[in-house]
Amino acid sequence: MQETITIIIEQETLLRIMVLSFAGFLISMLLTPFYTTLAYKYQWWKKARTDTVTGEKASVYQSLHGEKHRRNIPTMAGVIFVASIALVTLSGNLIRTETWLPLAAMVGAGLIGLVDDVFNTRSTGGIAGMRAKIKLFLITMVASVGGWWFYDKLDVSSIHIPFVDSPLQLGILIIPLFVLVVVSTANAVNITDGLDGLAGGLVSIDFAMYALIAFLEGRYGVAGFCMTIVGALLSYTWFNIFPARFFMGDVGSFALGTALGVVAMLTDTVLILPIIGFVFVVEAGSSLLQILSKKLRKGRKIFRIAPIHHHFEALGWEETKVTMRFWVVGQVMGVLGLIVYIFGGKL
Repeated sequence: MQETITIIIEQETLLRIMVLSFAGFLISMLLTPFYTTLAYKYQWWKKARTDTVTGEKASVYQSLHGEKHRRNIPTMAGVIFVASIALVTLSGNLIRTETWLPLAAMVGAGLIGLVDDVFNTRSTGGIAGMRAKIKLFLITMVASVGGWWFYDKLDVSSIHIPFVDSPLQLGILIIPLFVLVVVSTANAVNITDGLDGLAGGLVSIDFAMYALIAFLEGRYGVAGFCMTIVGALLSYTWFNIFPARFFMGDVGSFALGTALGVVAMLTDTVLILPIIGFVFVVEAGSSLLQILSKKLRKGRKIFRIAPIHHHFEALGWEETKVTMRFWVVGQVMGVLGLIVYIFGGKL
């Protein structure tokens, strides 16, 4: 039996979403000169890590990217697109049930990342920045507040399972699920942000996919928010592709990852998120496996270096090749996620 899917597109609504995206791009472009002036004046240089998270010297990383960091490349550029997204959303897309939560979570996580970036620019070695446990705790606090709002104020207590007719009722357990999704996504994007243009391009792809999903669901505010992020990130990526003029820093990666997790929860596609964000899953998974392998196998590694994008570099792939091939994988998996969304009974 064939089913017919009818989609009615309102020209005014679509135009509004596109205007939000263009506004995000334009404001980011206008803010960039102000950022670069301050970044070079106050020397917000990104410090390369000299130690791994398990305590060894990061010799492989230094051999791959030590020369890049000696060029004094500014970090904290994420403040550009976080500010532009916030300005556009506050002025033209502030909707209580759709954009309050992702905007607040994005800004909250971005502030945590900003503090970490400040520590990074002032560090003299080691891992550089705040301790991982402190960052995890703070991001968890942001996610916990968001989870409470999601459950108590937006009255959401179930999730959709693709190809299953009835939603899974979780009740108050939706809060820890929300926290798990948001914290995991925030850290996955943060881990992925290690090559010129990599994270910016992948996040743009994912938010474009989620803009379409939100549009199909009639959540036009969420769709506009996603496209605002895409527009702002296109401006950032213009300057971040190889050779990068600046890096987004934790202020950018934490903000984007947190927003992505929240949008997945708002669109009730949490089980599709690992498909659309497949590259982020692989990146975070490779780092986790590397850490576990070192601890359980007496220092033996699975990869030459983690996360996996650096492993491919260590195998001889050029940085640009890794980035563009990961973009291709991200696009393919994004389309696959849309297919699962459409035929999995959510539409």
